[in-house]
Amino acid sequence: MPASAVVATFQAHFGYAPALLVRAPGRVNIIGEHTDYNQGFVLPAAVDKQMLFAVSLNQENTIRLVAHDLNETFSIAADEVRRSDTAWANYILGVVAQLQERGVAVPGFDCAFGGNVPIGSGMSSSAAVECGIGYALNELLNAGLDKMELARAGQLAEHTYAGVMCGIMDQFASLFGKDGHVVRLDCRSLEYEYFPFDTQACRVVLCNSGIKHALADSEYNKRRQECERGVAILQQYHPEIQSLRDASPLQVKAHHDALGDLTYRRCLYVVEENQRVEAACRHLLAGELPQVGQLLYASHAGLRDNYEVSSQELDLLVELARPRPGVYGARMMGGGFGGCTINLVQAEHVADFVAYMSQAYEAQTGIKLETYETSIVDGVSTVGN
Repeated sequence: MPASAVVATFQAHFGYAPALLVRAPGRVNIIGEHTDYNQGFVLPAAVDKQMLFAVSLNQENTIRLVAHDLNETFSIAADEVRRSDTAWANYILGVVAQLQERGVAVPGFDCAFGGNVPIGSGMSSSAAVECGIGYALNELLNAGLDKMELARAGQLAEHTYAGVMCGIMDQFASLFGKDGHVVRLDCRSLEYEYFPFDTQACRVVLCNSGIKHALADSEYNKRRQECERGVAILQQYHPEIQSLRDASPLQVKAHHDALGDLTYRRCLYVVEENQRVEAACRHLLAGELPQVGQLLYASHAGLRDNYEVSSQELDLLVELARPRPGVYGARMMGGGFGGCTINLVQAEHVADFVAYMSQAYEAQTGIKLETYETSIVDGVSTVGN
């Protein structure tokens, strides 16, 4: 979507030109799924699917919002911000509430927004919305919040207004993305390190199962609770374990009976996935993309069998990709129960890969396959910067 479309929507609704235009990218996560809320490691990147925000202060006490893609509007008094019945507005209102809690006086403002981050695909359209509006208001109000504080504000907005107890990865990736790099985030210390990812040699191709996250939010919160239960049990034997980040596969396996089979499998997936993130970084530094790809397949198997957040459609997409020429690896990406698979594909094989996957998936499911070939880009910025 061109930025001019969002600007035109702003002008049509509010009758003047916006003061600021901001782009906020969606993200992919190469590896490290469901590890962020367990204080582990993730390896995301910002991608060239983005949300655009045209924003101005309006010298009134009213927040006026226009969702370009939905052709819907919403308004509320700036000093009476609360969770609403309009789901899309809550992502913005939640951020406003977080800024207010941080002592930022948020007056009335006008905002039109829209973009091409596919909803329900696992590319974190919600985080892009949260980070884009947070960044825009921080700029307009000279609030002085740093990017990590904006990421926290977006995360807590998701907790309090959307009801999803997400980790910080999605918001972090949208704000801290770097062109041509993935970024490993330590979700406990919030230390991060960039690793090169050459999208000229290897493209990131997403295959959208066409299935929405019907179960994702409730099951996501349930998985968090299952992990917390596992930590409480492991602490009885190893008091130093404060989160699954601190546990090893050997420790988890040693306490299978105490954990019970379900909690055991949840915990084992998380501790093994943390190890896969660190291994992927070593292979990226060494330029070993085939080894990175094998880690993606192992991640998918864990998500399917131990964490149980995959679906028949996602499993099919991974198995269709596995034997194709030029495919290094594939796995489901995101919260689960739908959305996309992420595929690492040699650049010269992408066209054939997309053609085959589209034909084979539709033949077996009756669902037309959407694919997205993505580039890795910088994080949130004003347009033109």
